[in-house]
Amino acid sequence: MISDSTKAIADSLHTAQSTGSEDTGWILHHILDSKYILGLFPSPEIHLFGIDLTITNHVVFMWIAAAILIVLLNKVSRSYKKSLVPKGITNVVEILIVFVRDEIARPTIGKGHEKFLPYLLTTFFFILTCNFLGLVPGSATATSNISVTASLAILSFLVTQAGGIMHNGFGGYFRGLIPHGVPAWLLPIMAVVELLGLFTKPFALAVRLFANMTAGHIVIYALIGLIFILKTYFVAPVSIAFALFIYLLEILVALIQAYIFTMLSSLFIGMAVHQEH
Repeated sequence: MISDSTKAIADSLHTAQSTGSEDTGWILHHILDSKYILGLFPSPEIHLFGIDLTITNHVVFMWIAAAILIVLLNKVSRSYKKSLVPKGITNVVEILIVFVRDEIARPTIGKGHEKFLPYLLTTFFFILTCNFLGLVPGSATATSNISVTASLAILSFLVTQAGGIMHNGFGGYFRGLIPHGVPAWLLPIMAVVELLGLFTKPFALAVRLFANMTAGHIVIYALIGLIFILKTYFVAPVSIAFALFIYLLEILVALIQAYIFTMLSSLFIGMAVHQEH
């Protein structure tokens, strides 16, 4: 990834310098979504009812992530038909499934967590796969796109509301949002506050995942870009060493962010299902 990034940054900086531009937007050029698949092949323009439905680079990598999960999890499920003792990749997937069930869903949701486990597992594995794909040289990180993280957060929001309404009833769920013992004159204010709280939770989910997955890539490009901005190779060893450190740190961040998004989604579901009375 670093060698590919170095070449790409050098080309971008050379273009900026040749045009007399001092704009540092070349970093965002490598971070933001593109209508060039893999940065090479232009995607055909698709418009429907005035809406741009062109397949972008991030969409392609989401499809790749979905395809990887479909093939991998089908292979894992078939392996259990042959032997009840997991081996190889099956063992790794089982560890992750048990982790999500026992360390995320069960403690935060409690009774009835089994109904939400399929959604939480899907979210965890999808985010984790997208995060890891973004570390492959020449690829793109779909979870560094705010549209992707917002869509995931909206899904968590819908599952949370559906779980709360199904367990407590429509009226009971929304009545339960207001703490008991609140004076009558405070009820209008508390209703507004709690209603806003419902929407700030998915907003925080979306922004947290987006910001963390974007920040590491920006730092890597900025560190390598110092070599060309300062126009000296004396800074190269330090820049590359720090960029390599951040890259290795990104592996840990990919795991942590998948865990945090899933854990917070599970926590919000648990709060909606088991309201305090």
